[in-house]
Amino acid sequence: MNVLVAMSGGVDSSVAAALLLEAGHEVTGVTLRLWGGETDSGCCSVGDVEDARRVAAQLGVPHYVFNLSDQFEAAVVAPYAAAYASGHTPNPCVECNRSIKFGELFARAEALGFDALATGHHARVLGDGGGVMRLRRGVDAGKDQSYVLYMLGQRELDRTLLPIGEITKAEVREQAARLGLRTANKAESMDVCFVRREDRRDFVDARTSPRRGPMVDTCGRVLAEHFGVAGFTVGQRRGLGVALGEPRYVVAVDSRAATVTIGTRADLACDRIAVRDLCWVDGAPSRETALSVQTRAHGATGVGWLEGCVVYLREPMTRVASGQVVALYDGDLVVGGGIAA
Repeated sequence: MNVLVAMSGGVDSSVAAALLLEAGHEVTGVTLRLWGGETDSGCCSVGDVEDARRVAAQLGVPHYVFNLSDQFEAAVVAPYAAAYASGHTPNPCVECNRSIKFGELFARAEALGFDALATGHHARVLGDGGGVMRLRRGVDAGKDQSYVLYMLGQRELDRTLLPIGEITKAEVREQAARLGLRTANKAESMDVCFVRREDRRDFVDARTSPRRGPMVDTCGRVLAEHFGVAGFTVGQRRGLGVALGEPRYVVAVDSRAATVTIGTRADLACDRIAVRDLCWVDGAPSRETALSVQTRAHGATGVGWLEGCVVYLREPMTRVASGQVVALYDGDLVVGGGIAA
């Protein structure tokens, strides 16, 4: 099989390319140039491109660089700033997968005649024996990335390879060390690749028009003034600028009124989640299907069922910030999901 491997310059995609090569596939590496600004996330830097190029050279496979910076700005960066300014909490990694890796890059792989696109995601693509492709959690539960791939349907899964999903992160590093790859001990990328840590508010403010407003409690009493809703997200505890004895959390962000509401942990509990932009791996589940509900990349899941565009929860969960992914599972199978409204 002729496979295009998205090589980010990290250890996971490096080993993905190596494993596919060892399995007898014809491998070509490609690195995406997405962001030209400062970054401290360990992703999207000039050094990452060089690491990917040198790993490809070690493996003896062709390597190319695709400049998709304009597409990345339009599909990921600009919507990220606009979402925060509107009181939402976006997930740019999900949008990058949706629009860039399995959008622009997937289309290029098809146009160039490749049989499949491969990435270093910790998730698994398996057939069910009847012609339907299934997306499953990765073997390493602590590194599972199926949550950020919930939007993949049959067209994408039929031409996607995720070899790293079958092994643990420790085994990935062991394989890299066995092969002598320069990325064997490279640290993992963290946070948003185009915003320096602690700089989110400044980044958003520079691209939007921040507006001061009140910070209120759940009874509407004004507690303080804030300098823009982009600095807050539902569930946030730190950096609120108020001291009220017991811990307080952001429970709502209203961009139109420029108001941030804070409350107790109990105020964060919810028994349903409205979702938009629902998509499915292979058709929507029935109302009777009990689903595992995941609202963060890692952490506890809840149990619920879907009625229309609302996920009802068997037991209350922590409120989900508008703009975050709500992924739905049946066991370790990704059913689909959407965006919290």
